[in-house]
Amino acid sequence: MTHVLTDTLFMTQRHFRNLLRQPAWILISLVQPVVWLLLYGALFRKIVEIPGFGAGSYIDFLTPGIVVMTCLFSAGWSGMDLIEDIDRGVIDRFLVSPASRSSLIAGRLVQGAIVGIIQSVIIVVLGLIVGAEYPGGVAGIAALTICAVLLGTGVGALSNAIGVLSRRVETMVAVSNFVLLPLTFLSSVFMARALMPGWMQSVATYNPVEWAVNAGREGLASSPDWGVVLSRMGWLALFTLVCTWLATRAFRVYQKSI
Repeated sequence: MTHVLTDTLFMTQRHFRNLLRQPAWILISLVQPVVWLLLYGALFRKIVEIPGFGAGSYIDFLTPGIVVMTCLFSAGWSGMDLIEDIDRGVIDRFLVSPASRSSLIAGRLVQGAIVGIIQSVIIVVLGLIVGAEYPGGVAGIAALTICAVLLGTGVGALSNAIGVLSRRVETMVAVSNFVLLPLTFLSSVFMARALMPGWMQSVATYNPVEWAVNAGREGLASSPDWGVVLSRMGWLALFTLVCTWLATRAFRVYQKSI
């Protein structure tokens, strides 16, 4: 176990070093959520006036959604790095070393989780600057962050599974575009669930993105229902465990193919 943890830490540090060598990517990953929050916040500002919307301020409603959406999209593209490492022979070199096989996936997921936490904090602070309020306080912000990171870790694991099985950038791009946007719009990231068409509401019930958004908003409410928050968090944790298992199985398939 100590060997696995040590190797996972090493892999996490390696991925952070690679990230720091790409300042343009860091800038884009930070600027994009800012654009979403400011642009959508201004564009749909008056949507709260629709009867039944259920929120007094759209920026209060939108900020948790952007936190979740940011973690979702960052994680959804994480398989691209794995494909790049496969193409360069990096993964094959690690496979003939004493490095723990589990750490080759776990290190990527831990790095993604830490990045998700940093992004979430930045968006929460930006939300405060543009007028968002968080009656749930620190506990609510922590619940939102945990849910967003759990979602991101699960989706990141699936992205790595697709990457290691397909080994093609084109496939990764196609799958990510096909999955990420529908998952976002089949949730209440931008629109109150009560105002969505009936079939969308039904689909949202089983959508992990909706679980994270719903739990995050509930945690930030003035009187949170922690039963709802913890139940959604539990489903997200289960989703993450299943996706991590799938990523591990996919990596074993890759090992057998070389």
